[in-house]
Amino acid sequence: MSDPLFCVSDQIVIVSGGSRGIGRAIAEGFAARDAQVVITGREEATLRETAEEISTGMHPVVPIVCDVAHSEGIDSLVDHVLGTHGRIDTLINVAGVNRRKPSEAVTEHDYDFVMDINLKGAFLLSQKVGQAMLERGRGSQINIASLNSHRPLKNILPYAMSKAGLARMTQALALEWGDRGVRVNALAPGFILTDLTYKLWSGPTMQQWAKTNTPQQRLGTPKDMVGTALFLAAPASSFMTGQILYVDGGFTSGWIWPIPEDSQ
Repeated sequence: MSDPLFCVSDQIVIVSGGSRGIGRAIAEGFAARDAQVVITGREEATLRETAEEISTGMHPVVPIVCDVAHSEGIDSLVDHVLGTHGRIDTLINVAGVNRRKPSEAVTEHDYDFVMDINLKGAFLLSQKVGQAMLERGRGSQINIASLNSHRPLKNILPYAMSKAGLARMTQALALEWGDRGVRVNALAPGFILTDLTYKLWSGPTMQQWAKTNTPQQRLGTPKDMVGTALFLAAPASSFMTGQILYVDGGFTSGWIWPIPEDSQ
């Protein structure tokens, strides 16, 4: 028996960066619960393949090419969805990229590449969708933040800056739009094993470090993000806005000391 508190059936949902990783898992989670899901990304072939593979619910998943770094693509995407469905119930800003290198080696192109997609693109998509949500007087936006929204990791400065900015954007939009029916929250994943991060986490040293410092002693998976995203889109979270929920296996709870048992 379905619980209306957690129902997302027939919602019109846009998932940017929905062709792989966390975006794909979230899109599949909504589609399986009969939401009408639109996924976006930069590669048409990958989008189409993903849409076919995750269309398991009542409505087929719709793939639309959109590079969020360019405002004209965002305008076309949102106008198309509104023209087809008349509304957008939930936006999930997942699209994100990274460049790992010391800050002194970061080029202007590196900086622009990361910031244009991770922060500017998220803002422009939130703004465009938000205008329609505000006119309707309801809607939910979910931004995918990061552990770097809480504290930066080494050698990914532009990424950390973008995710810190995304956290403040979440709170600022919540302040502006809360009394007009639009909620804005963020989901901050911990260390997640995806196709794009597999090489990073495949080594035993990195795996052991993550397990040691995560109370649940495992890496997360994209599917671990689905429940929180559904909750933030559903009536169950109707009195929540401006929140950043860390889905990290407890990593941000505190420090785990390597203290020998005989010294405690």
